[in-house]
Amino acid sequence: MKKIFTAFLIAVCFNTTTMAQKTRTVRLRIIQTSDVHGAFFPYDFINRRPMKGSMARVATYVDSLRAEYGKNLLLLDNGDILQGQPTCYYCNYVKPEMENVAAKVVNYMQYDVETIGNHDVETGHAVYDKWIKEVKCPMLGANVIDVQTGLPYLHPYTILERDGVKIAVVGMLTPAIPNWLHEYLWKGLRFDDMVASARYWVDYIQKNERPHVIIGLFHSGRDGGIQTDEYMENTSIQIAKEVPGFDLVLYGHDHTQRQEIITADNGSIVVCLDPSCDARLVGDVQIEVTMRGNKAIEKQMCGEVVDISNLPVNSDFMDYFQIDVDSVKAFVNRKIGTFKQTIYTRDSYFGSSAFCDFIHNLQLKVTGADISFNAPLTFNASIQAGDVHVSDLFNLYKYENQIYVMSLTGEEIRKHLEMSYSLWVNTMTSPDDHIMLLNGDAKSDKQRNGFKNLVFNFDSAAGIDYVVDVTKPHGEKVKIFGMSNGEPFYPEKRYRVAMNSYRGNGGGELLTKGAGIPQKELQTRILYMSEKDQRYYLMKEIEEGGILDPKPNNNWHFVPTEWAEPALKRDRQIIFGK
Repeated sequence: MKKIFTAFLIAVCFNTTTMAQKTRTVRLRIIQTSDVHGAFFPYDFINRRPMKGSMARVATYVDSLRAEYGKNLLLLDNGDILQGQPTCYYCNYVKPEMENVAAKVVNYMQYDVETIGNHDVETGHAVYDKWIKEVKCPMLGANVIDVQTGLPYLHPYTILERDGVKIAVVGMLTPAIPNWLHEYLWKGLRFDDMVASARYWVDYIQKNERPHVIIGLFHSGRDGGIQTDEYMENTSIQIAKEVPGFDLVLYGHDHTQRQEIITADNGSIVVCLDPSCDARLVGDVQIEVTMRGNKAIEKQMCGEVVDISNLPVNSDFMDYFQIDVDSVKAFVNRKIGTFKQTIYTRDSYFGSSAFCDFIHNLQLKVTGADISFNAPLTFNASIQAGDVHVSDLFNLYKYENQIYVMSLTGEEIRKHLEMSYSLWVNTMTSPDDHIMLLNGDAKSDKQRNGFKNLVFNFDSAAGIDYVVDVTKPHGEKVKIFGMSNGEPFYPEKRYRVAMNSYRGNGGGELLTKGAGIPQKELQTRILYMSEKDQRYYLMKEIEEGGILDPKPNNNWHFVPTEWAEPALKRDRQIIFGK
């Protein structure tokens, strides 16, 4: 992390136009957070220990700059703030009547602008509509459209004026929501293509507002991700290049620290920053605008991603929120059961694991399904032997997904698994090859952690017995022998398959690109939707069981063994160390 940060600390700057007589210079400072995911306090409520970063340290950094810049410091957030730590779950679902701490933090820190994120939408209308009303700054979403009015559901942009300088901030959300979330969570809304929306609103703003600086505040990653005929998931850099008018693009969603200068197609320069996630880094931009009357004749910008993870904690911030901290601690510290042995997420990448199979088996038990799909949602977590607390459930299951049961044919099940393992497993041509698909450049990517692809899309299955042949090409790796109860498995037969709602709605594209089911058909395949989230059922299972001893099902493994076992050992050490 230190080497990566050193490389990213080099400031990116540009200077435009020429100096003129009788001018004045206005200095602005822009601070951006993104994908905070409930990291409000310097305490990890999941693992019950101190935590680096957090908004308590961002507050220290911001206060130090406000002492210099005063009202000319602008504080912006990119969304995905309503999910992550138990604080969010507590406010969203356990005590929904209280003012949401996510709103209290935004208001206390005097944010100037907020953009909504996909995980904010995932909480459902009741939660995010209440949060939007509680937040005192403009909530942006230019491409989040009310289908009844055809107008933006949120503010498309806002204008901030400082010492005669007009700053326009345009906010947008990745339009890939329908690929992840059931429509009832965003009923009455649609999510338009970001590039087209950016063109429309920048043109509108330039004609009607005539700002001196235009900032894009996008909950959308750099590039790549889901692509359909209607939209692309990650378009921040495309917008910077193709939509003239932006001076600064502040983005997030992909949890990857980045800073760069983009030369747009029209020759203009755009500073682009992504401060990753969990309030350990911030985007920091210094702007000097030289004004002659009401006209900006020169703009200078320097932007960098700054590590604030070890700054002192803001004591005033902590005093203000102490009652909230104590309430959440009381919630997460409640004992719900006991595990006889420690279970580890990391085991899930290398074969059938007690961690992943515990969730598989719960899904099968709750739903009565024939087969279960599940992936490790946290890269490297564990539930330690001994007392299990409410906090541990957020390691066991990171997101507030529901459980679905869907109708899939045997062949669709095989193809789903084929795509999953193609994201995860190499095709070995010699015993010395890697068995995992690795990418050393993705070590700092919090969604890949050194793998080539997103680790939360590495589905395995329970209810069937199968092997994964690492010498076979992608599409031919998975061989299913039969049902785990001894019954035969038929490619043409329809099976009831349990999975989380993210996967069932199309997340990861394993059902669409993998199994070959059209996106629009997925809703018709749903046979069952759980009333509550997955974590609720896990809690009930542990409470009812009391003392549990999770074991791997051992219903699948990698072959040929003589190649796979040494390769698994080598790659495990590369990924996780000794």
